[in-house]
Amino acid sequence: MPTTFMVIPITIVAYLIMMIVIGVLFSRKNKNVSDFYLGGRKLGPFVTAMSAEASDMSSWLLMGLPGVAYLSGCAEAGWTAIGLAVGTYLNWLFVAKRLRVYSQKVGAITVPDFFSNRYHDKNKVLMGISALIILIFFVPYTASGFSACGKLFSTIFGWDYHLAMIISAVVIIIYTCFGGFLAASFTDLIQSIVMTVALISIIVFGISKAGGIDAVIDNAKSIEGYLSLTNIHNAETNGSDPYGFLTTVSTLAWGLGYFGMPHIILRFMAIEDKNKIKTSRRIASVWVVISMAVAIFIGFIGNLLSKQNVIEQLEDSEKIIIKTALFMSENGLLLAIVAGLVFAGILACTMSTSDSQLLAASSSMSENILKGVFNIKLNEKKSMLTARAVLFVIAVLGVILAWNENSSVFRVVSFAWAGFGATFGPVMLAALFWKRSNKAGAVAGMITGGVMVFLWKFVIAKLGGIFAIYELLPAFLTAVIAIVIVSLVTSAPEKEITEEFDSVSAEIHQ
Repeated sequence: MPTTFMVIPITIVAYLIMMIVIGVLFSRKNKNVSDFYLGGRKLGPFVTAMSAEASDMSSWLLMGLPGVAYLSGCAEAGWTAIGLAVGTYLNWLFVAKRLRVYSQKVGAITVPDFFSNRYHDKNKVLMGISALIILIFFVPYTASGFSACGKLFSTIFGWDYHLAMIISAVVIIIYTCFGGFLAASFTDLIQSIVMTVALISIIVFGISKAGGIDAVIDNAKSIEGYLSLTNIHNAETNGSDPYGFLTTVSTLAWGLGYFGMPHIILRFMAIEDKNKIKTSRRIASVWVVISMAVAIFIGFIGNLLSKQNVIEQLEDSEKIIIKTALFMSENGLLLAIVAGLVFAGILACTMSTSDSQLLAASSSMSENILKGVFNIKLNEKKSMLTARAVLFVIAVLGVILAWNENSSVFRVVSFAWAGFGATFGPVMLAALFWKRSNKAGAVAGMITGGVMVFLWKFVIAKLGGIFAIYELLPAFLTAVIAIVIVSLVTSAPEKEITEEFDSVSAEIHQ
């Protein structure tokens, strides 16, 4: 093995050790369960923005998006990026500030807490349903993250998949168990920086090896349908196929998912000052737009590098950054160190999502199901021990679910994204902006959205044609309809609830 290649594992190990150290340091700041799950609402605007976006993007940013662009060009990758960018901005614009104020007003530290307290649900029905939804979708979502880590190390170093996955999972468990939300948020900040370094390094190196930006653009222009937003390049026929209006709308619908993502909207609840959310929104929106644009362009670069035989032709297009970074490592010690940072960046994408998911799933079980629904009394010390124990158990379940190395990471992510978007998104918007919405409507919306995600994915979409669209869109719309109809045909919310809603509105506009 070349000496320069040895730098890569050393760089990655140093990065993993740094994550563990951060977790141990932040463990001293967790005085109670509120600190562990929400950081005591002490996040600054920069950490809030970057941790939210790092936990959002996952390995999709450095593997999935460049892979789609590499194969088929602008249409699918571009519309997906546009949908996510718009969704990110609207989520920060409409949900962030109002949720920060409302969640503090009703004393909520988790998303199920918020839904339950917002509608004064004394029977904890909303809390129980939303906590179960989080467990249903987040345990396999977390497993997909562990699987991605295992595949990464297995591809780069030829390590055993299971060993690589377990090592990655152990590191995530350690710093999350010790440091809780603050550690997860601060490591997410560092991980977002590492992800940025990875993107910049690959694009600069790739352009230099491809012969310049003009060469990359000329190659893209020469491929039929590659730069079109209305046609998609077909790599099998080397031609193009129409990218229809319905497909475009379905792809844009990815942006709807943001309104219901627990690991993202928890950051809104945790920011120290509601008036600094505008700063966070600008930072987050700019970073998301630039990073996705760079990721797509990396796919274009990879396409040319493959044609030039600089890197091998890829059977799995999602490995474009991995292959480019491996080639980079063969070009001297400095570039080998940079390649190590690139691989750390891919790892960071996955870890920054997995830690947040573990916390959200853990809080659902310990705070919402055990203490909320079953009313188990625990003091602060026992609550902290329970929180960490539940987090550990959920992580172990994730490892077990990820044991099959042939499982599809991105199919799981896509389905879980649709699940959260359809079950929580419409209810969150109704809870924040519609005074007439009530508990019955919220319950109906969650159940309808969840059922429709499964029904559309596994039954209706198989009919093909106009039905072969992303399940998030029809599930989201039917959930909205269910909330409106059920809220209107059942009793109006009590005066105490509507007055609380009005007081939140007044505070937001102060």
